[in-house]
Amino acid sequence: MRRSRIAAYLSSILLAAGIALAGSASADAATGGYVALGDSYSSGVGSGSYISSSGSCDRSTKAYPYLWNTNNAPSSFSFLACSGATTDDVVANQLGTLSSSTSLVSITIGGNDAGFSDVMTTCVLSSDSTCLSRINTAKAYVDSTLPGKLDSLYTTIHTKAPNAHVVVLGYPRFYKTGTTCIGLSDTKRTAINGAADYLDTAVAKAAANHGFTFGDVRTTFSGHEICSGDSWLHSVDWLDIGESYHPTATGQSSGYLPVLNSAA
Repeated sequence: MRRSRIAAYLSSILLAAGIALAGSASADAATGGYVALGDSYSSGVGSGSYISSSGSCDRSTKAYPYLWNTNNAPSSFSFLACSGATTDDVVANQLGTLSSSTSLVSITIGGNDAGFSDVMTTCVLSSDSTCLSRINTAKAYVDSTLPGKLDSLYTTIHTKAPNAHVVVLGYPRFYKTGTTCIGLSDTKRTAINGAADYLDTAVAKAAANHGFTFGDVRTTFSGHEICSGDSWLHSVDWLDIGESYHPTATGQSSGYLPVLNSAA
């Protein structure tokens, strides 16, 4: 009985310490500077309310970085994510505000390197076999070239912001499969989801190699894919093709933001 009481007492101390440390980590993330890097999934393409000064980068006030900044009031906020960005674009154009005072960095990257836009265009307009062939080409790039690109980028981020907690967010699966849905065949939908998983696995591995945190949004988007009846992703939008296959405002606030909140 005495040992049980001691064990319970120690457990309560450890639990309290864990809560205190978690609170401290959140406070640390908010007290320093926050820099939001990446591609269209971080800039907020598809969510509307674009900031006019961001031009073709299409940064949105409904994007998860902007929402996190509003909710947490870090000492500074640099919103540099840009639609269409590749790893090379981030290195060339988005790292200027990183410094030793940066406490939080978030990023989505890798989809454009792997040819995301061309993959989706091919799969929408071509046969199942042509779609699968293009996906296999993208996977080959993810195997052969993307890891080196990510490694170089992540090394540079750490060098420029050595004190920052870096959160690398992934990409959602796009489709609910096994259900009747107008548009792409189930074969295409399954292959596209598999490609998203393949990319997320590579991005997560590269992040782990640098001690960065990987934020997996497939869990929050589960049940809200295209063809689900409650999609947080745009399907093909022929009136604004650039918004196709990007998160809606709800996808940003309910799909991406909770993952950043947890990771940060």
